[in-house]
Amino acid sequence: MGRPIARWGVAVTLGVLWWWAVLRLALASDAGVLEGAVAAGGWGLSLLPVHCVPRGRAAGALAVGRWRAAWRGAATQAAPGAVTTASPLRRSDGGSGPS
Repeated sequence: MGRPIARWGVAVTLGVLWWWAVLRLALASDAGVLEGAVAAGGWGLSLLPVHCVPRGRAAGALAVGRWRAAWRGAATQAAPGAVTTASPLRRSDGGSGPS
């Protein structure tokens, strides 16, 4: 039970410290580098992805080695050996296609 309380205490303390720095930057004429560093550091921490999961459990995660196989020209797993080709170019007298 001590760990959640300690985590909340640290989170509240850091939050109060960050708000102090931001308000001091906005309202005090003698705010300096310390307040700026605390405010910028707290804002930078807010950009970190905190809801991370391992790649295997993530929704829409790409399989390991997928890009390597694509660069080698490997075909899809569903149809081994299948080769894809681009659609042929139209001739100049073929008319225009849908746009």
